[in-house]
Amino acid sequence: MVLSHNLCTVLNVPHDPVALEEHFRDDDEGPVSNQGYMPYLNKFILEKVQGNFDKVEFNRMCWTLCAKKNLSRSPLLISDEDAFKVWVIFNFLSEDKYPLIIVPEEIEYLLKKLTEAMGAGWQQEQFDHYKIALNTSREGLSAWELIDLIGSGQFSKGMDRQTVSMAINEVFNELILDVLKQGYMLKKGHKRKNWTERWFVLKPNIISYYVSEDLKDKKGDIILDGNCCVEALPDKDGKKCLFLIKCLDKSFEISASDKKKKQEWIQAIQTTVNLLRAGSPPPHKEARQKRKELRQKLLAEQEELERQMKELQTANENKQKELETVRKQLEAAAARAAEEEKKRLQTQVELQDRFSLELEREKMVRQKMEEQVAQKSSELEQYLQRVRELEEMYKQLQEALEDEKQARQDEETVRKLQARLLEEESAKRAELEKWHLQQQQTIQMTEAEKQELENQRMIKEQALQVAMQQLEQLELERKEALEQYEEVKKKLETAANNTKSWKDKVAHHEGLIRLIEPGSKNPHLITNWGPAAFTEAELEQRQKSWKGKKTTSE
Repeated sequence: MVLSHNLCTVLNVPHDPVALEEHFRDDDEGPVSNQGYMPYLNKFILEKVQGNFDKVEFNRMCWTLCAKKNLSRSPLLISDEDAFKVWVIFNFLSEDKYPLIIVPEEIEYLLKKLTEAMGAGWQQEQFDHYKIALNTSREGLSAWELIDLIGSGQFSKGMDRQTVSMAINEVFNELILDVLKQGYMLKKGHKRKNWTERWFVLKPNIISYYVSEDLKDKKGDIILDGNCCVEALPDKDGKKCLFLIKCLDKSFEISASDKKKKQEWIQAIQTTVNLLRAGSPPPHKEARQKRKELRQKLLAEQEELERQMKELQTANENKQKELETVRKQLEAAAARAAEEEKKRLQTQVELQDRFSLELEREKMVRQKMEEQVAQKSSELEQYLQRVRELEEMYKQLQEALEDEKQARQDEETVRKLQARLLEEESAKRAELEKWHLQQQQTIQMTEAEKQELENQRMIKEQALQVAMQQLEQLELERKEALEQYEEVKKKLETAANNTKSWKDKVAHHEGLIRLIEPGSKNPHLITNWGPAAFTEAELEQRQKSWKGKKTTSE
């Protein structure tokens, strides 16, 4: 009755002693037991809980009921209050199955939080050794084992009791009381407009401010929702590091101690508002849920893997049985095969004698056929050799004809070049004679024009010298052309001789290839329109040059 009354008081549930006495009335079922009390607890107390009770007081009551019996009597580095907070944190991080345990992953998370709160460095290697030793013996720790682990100072060496206590309190505030941030700041009043120092505590949907950090004298709350916002303000009225929290009904001006604290508070409040807008739980609860889902997923995968391993093991055993059966069948089959092999060997000896005679006859026939094939192969090889010789002769004849054709083209080119040089030489001589006549006429002019004509004569003589040089150059070119003509003529004669010799060689073969006769030998006219003649552009250029020289001489 006392326990039920205290539970109803802590959980803000109306106590009904009549229902309690009626439920636990002595009858044939025996005295009060745990099995009899749990239905009453669920029906008359827990089902009536509305959620508006103090969870810390409820946890403290449960702690009072179980701590004295289970808490270790060995001296610890933490106080009973700190042990209570560790016990509450254990209930938050433990798995949702009885008996309650905290798995190594959550132990690592808690120890990291405590180490970070103490400002020390995390010893991952030390925890890995501890985790290996833990996994070999059990799945996790109970609440009392966790208290012993933290109270022993195994992971807080070098830290005093006060530092460890402050770290436990900080983690307790964050994980259990949902305190996202707390600290002293100045708040501007709404009526008197004065600035007063307050202890602010930020939670997922509210900011409470107190006179001091002991949280005994609460001065007010700032209700947060998705419509709230926070923004920085410029310094004014001698106050620095200002920021403004805007709500629907009221705004609050607050001054932080420095710029870093100001930025941390703005960021923390804005993150809280964003979580409210998105409908998300606090970060530590969301992280715990994700870790739990990940462990469940890994556990499901491990169970699936174990199931598959069992199936594989069962299949392997079945396969072993099948293999044993097959082995016995194979042994029986081998015995039968040995008997059949004996019979087969006897039959094989008989067949071998019969086949040996047939093989001898086949060898004789094959030898005759091979001799015939060798004779035919020799004849075919001789015929192919003759065809290759004829093809080679045909290629050489074609090359000789090509050389003769090229020699005739070179001869035609040289003839055309010689004719063009002769024409140019005759034109030069005619022009020189004309200049000579003009010079004689100039000499017969009057003495008054003699001086001027003398200058012109000098110019013309220079032009004449240039023309003579050009004439000499043409003469050299004509000689080179004659030499080229002689060389081409010799090549033509050589090609003709080669062609004649090839004609004689081909005549000895029994008309296997037809001779290719050379083209017509009619005389060709030598003109300046052949391949070696001047192009139209060159002729025009030469004509302009001669006209310019002629004008200069006149």
